[in-house]
Amino acid sequence: MTNNSPQTGTSRPNVILILADDMGFADLGCTGSEIQTPNIDALARGGVMLSAMYNCARCCPTRASLLTGLYPHNAGVGHMGANLGTPAYQGFLRNDSATIAEHLRANGYATLMSGKWHVAGDFEPRSVDSWRVGDVEHPTPRQRGFDRFYGIMDGATHFFSPHYMLEDDSRVETFPDDFYFTDAITQKAIGMIEGAVAEEKPFFLYLAHTAPHWPLHAHPEDIAKYDGVYAKGWDHIRTARHETMNGQSVFQCSWDISRRDSTVHGWEQEKNPDWEASKMATYAAMVDRMDQSIGTLITALKRLGQFGNTLILFLSDNGGCAEFMAEDGWAKFYPDKTHDGKQITMGNVTGLRPGDAQTFQSYDKPWANVSNAPFRLYKHYVHEGGISTPLVAHWPKGFKPRGNAHAACHVVDILPTILEAAGAGYQTEVGGHEIQPLQGESLLGLFQGKNWQREQPIFWEHEGNAAIRLGQFKLVRLHGYPWELYDIEADRTELTDLAGRNPAFEKDLIRQYQAWAQAVGVLDWTEALPKLLAAWKMETANG
Repeated sequence: MTNNSPQTGTSRPNVILILADDMGFADLGCTGSEIQTPNIDALARGGVMLSAMYNCARCCPTRASLLTGLYPHNAGVGHMGANLGTPAYQGFLRNDSATIAEHLRANGYATLMSGKWHVAGDFEPRSVDSWRVGDVEHPTPRQRGFDRFYGIMDGATHFFSPHYMLEDDSRVETFPDDFYFTDAITQKAIGMIEGAVAEEKPFFLYLAHTAPHWPLHAHPEDIAKYDGVYAKGWDHIRTARHETMNGQSVFQCSWDISRRDSTVHGWEQEKNPDWEASKMATYAAMVDRMDQSIGTLITALKRLGQFGNTLILFLSDNGGCAEFMAEDGWAKFYPDKTHDGKQITMGNVTGLRPGDAQTFQSYDKPWANVSNAPFRLYKHYVHEGGISTPLVAHWPKGFKPRGNAHAACHVVDILPTILEAAGAGYQTEVGGHEIQPLQGESLLGLFQGKNWQREQPIFWEHEGNAAIRLGQFKLVRLHGYPWELYDIEADRTELTDLAGRNPAFEKDLIRQYQAWAQAVGVLDWTEALPKLLAAWKMETANG
């Protein structure tokens, strides 16, 4: 099976790519969590879980990279949706990149998407009447290879009362009383699959969740399952997760856990423990409901006779999110009333329990530190806590269950993996545009238990935070700080900085990073940040 000789007839597998939003490495049962995720756990047991899959540290750069098999800057989304004036930072997918859907549709697949798009420029949620959906800088999924689409164009939404949704090319104007985004996108996806099966076409489904991204919204019965679970606090839960993942042999080594973030106080000093526990309970409920929806999808695949020959991939777009939901931060961009006119209390108001439609909160840094156990830092950063996700892969007809695999890989590797599984060719021209060469490497051999190692280094840059991983070593820096060097196989929690011990090796890694950064068009963050703040009309990029 090669990229240039498509499989024929019914032997071609279906492909479902499921992306969680802002979910940390340690938030699944199969990675040590107390959150109940039996359906994802079962996929991991029946397939393979990659413990060293990397994303791009932020939602839309990861999505651009995942969809195109290119680094985010090559795909046009070097930062977020704001157009900062260069091809690498235009904020929407470039025409010299092609999506998985564009490649697979050319190879006879039905191409379906349900959920969050977020690779199509900036949109201000409170100003939906001025949105230019579908113009050159705001392309819809249907303009980038998808036959069907149901979901949101931008980065987040109210789970019970979305400010703007599309079905194919039409705005969704009304919502049922029991609407909940996670449930709705799954049900629409199942309907799309049923249509493809009826047409006897193999399908590619991109199911892009917003869970568990803020705002913290969940069904009351799901929150109730976690009532009291987090009463012992973040220190206890973080330690328990680390011990569980070591007991489950999630990694190839039982690394020491990183220290609690220095800006986070101990649980015993917390003045509002009940409220803090309620935030994490709601977050857990969002992950739980996402897992339930995946179970519903799997049941539908089995009913349709498609489960055995469907490659299912599940991962997260970045690490847990430490953003504090201030009323005058991200919250100010979102509507403060629901569709039925109820007032929403915007922001992390101490003592106000999150979860229902009249709240709009985040779970904040202490719990994000738990989500990313045992690693350091969060979304935005390219230390391990910001870029690490488990990748669960399951395909009964394609490979046998094989536990966990530990080779380092990156979201650019997803597209070539899917193309190889489908026996589909990489399109070198789409819509009259010459497409950049593929930058990822297929993971299919790794899934199948072969001795697979990535041939090329992995690179990162986001907001001046930068890294390169070559083999077992990773050179990484925070913006404005010196480079750090870690032996990731011996010390993936990045506790022992080896910088200065091998100057020639460090110099070569820096040279390789700088050559990559220049080639893809990385902007100096001190130059890019003022442009971004002007575009966002904000004083800080942290929300």
